[in-house]
Amino acid sequence: MADTAIRPSSLINTIYGAFIRRLGGWVSIADLIRLMAELDVDAPAVRSAISRLKKRGTLVQERQTGIGYRLSPPMGSIFDEGDRRIFGHLEPAALDDGWVVAVFSVPESERAHRHQLRARLTWLGFGNVSPGVWIAPGRLLDDARTTLARVGLSGYVHLFSADYEAYSDLGRAVSHWWDFAAIEKQYAAFTATHEPALRRLRRGSDLAPDDAFRTYVPMLTEWRRLPYLDPGLPSELLPDDWNAVEARRVFLDLHDVLAEPSRRHVRHITGLSDVDR
Repeated sequence: MADTAIRPSSLINTIYGAFIRRLGGWVSIADLIRLMAELDVDAPAVRSAISRLKKRGTLVQERQTGIGYRLSPPMGSIFDEGDRRIFGHLEPAALDDGWVVAVFSVPESERAHRHQLRARLTWLGFGNVSPGVWIAPGRLLDDARTTLARVGLSGYVHLFSADYEAYSDLGRAVSHWWDFAAIEKQYAAFTATHEPALRRLRRGSDLAPDDAFRTYVPMLTEWRRLPYLDPGLPSELLPDDWNAVEARRVFLDLHDVLAEPSRRHVRHITGLSDVDR
């Protein structure tokens, strides 16, 4: 069952990102409603969420065998970037890889952009060193460069590659630049919600493809946020009991077991076939 706190639009994004874009990129509204019904989302809520996603430029309507929707062209690169973040940054960054530093200055007359920059840098996983100075592991440089340009904020920001030299204890410093307690709270909530399903599977309780889908989509939807809020700091700088390690294990183990049967279920419901990407 889907967690009722998860927005229907977030579940739809997961369905497109994990399945539909690998099945030609288009799905009929009727089939999407069938898939969402299995996540306890009714048809009016699906249509409302689709309308919002159209307004945001995420989806575009297209008629094939019926009326349906595909991701708008710009969203392909955004979902590819998301895949790199979700599946490619599961291991902590290397301390020797250094840092990316973002320095920004926004005129008072454009202070709304200041809030947008702070929100965007936080979402990218940057920590706040001081007003107008933000920092993240060096491997996030490309994501930062691409994202800030895409949302029209690059004109306010300078990005630097840097190494830490002196004088403070770096481990103590990063605990002030990032809200470790808030990040750990979200990891703990994820583990508490999804580890019971993993325990059942380990006892040999195989899931049918439709049950796998109902378990996998909410789990992946909840996980998608975490690799953005947590930049994957080098392990030397983290507390010994950093609970992201356990949460990542739960995520990866569930992904390994549930992803493929979930894909089979989506193919069965939609009649779509895999395409080369």
